[in-house]
Amino acid sequence: MSADQPTVLVVEDEPAQREVLAYNLEAEGFRVSKAANGDEAILLVDEEQPDIIVLDWMMPNLSGIEVCRRLKMRPDTRAIPIIMLSARTEEIDKVRGLETGADDYVVKPYSVLELMARVRTQLRRVRPATVGIRLEFDDIILDAETHKVSRNSKPLKLGPTEFRLLSTFMEKPGRVWSREQLLDRVWGRDIYVDTRTVDVHIGRLRKALTQHGGKDPVRTVRGAGYALG
Repeated sequence: MSADQPTVLVVEDEPAQREVLAYNLEAEGFRVSKAANGDEAILLVDEEQPDIIVLDWMMPNLSGIEVCRRLKMRPDTRAIPIIMLSARTEEIDKVRGLETGADDYVVKPYSVLELMARVRTQLRRVRPATVGIRLEFDDIILDAETHKVSRNSKPLKLGPTEFRLLSTFMEKPGRVWSREQLLDRVWGRDIYVDTRTVDVHIGRLRKALTQHGGKDPVRTVRGAGYALG
């Protein structure tokens, strides 16, 4: 699977529902991690830093609402969108779920098509390039759907790795990415690549972005990593 595919963590204690969700998400082109309970979910969030979480409310021991509360309290996981799944149909339950920090609330039984649409809606906020959105930063335009990049209206030639690096930077301008974070996002967790490889491709990206002149927009943050702008 491509490293730039968004990762969805499915947290569901019922095996059949967990597998159906995972199957449909994979068919939509997502990478899927699965957790059978709340404790396992928190461990997987720490290990994998998913892009979005689909979380069942009613689970034994650690409930979905408690998992949501804990993740939204932590600065490192607060920004991960959470879609809460629940058989609770009362408005007060929905309000409680959203007040705990859930970004969306879907009542069971749900339409798979609707759930996929809601997953994509949340991803537009956190990883817009993965759902074909055009990104702009200063005079740089990246069209994720056509895989084309231009600067000051002039087309740029980028390799696939440099394109994924630029997508990552343009989704969150100003954010400092460590080499390890870039390896996870651009190359994927299953591939062993030396961190020095990141430096090589950053060099190639800089060269590509300045091929028609202009200032190098990629900033080196000493001891921390790289940022755009």
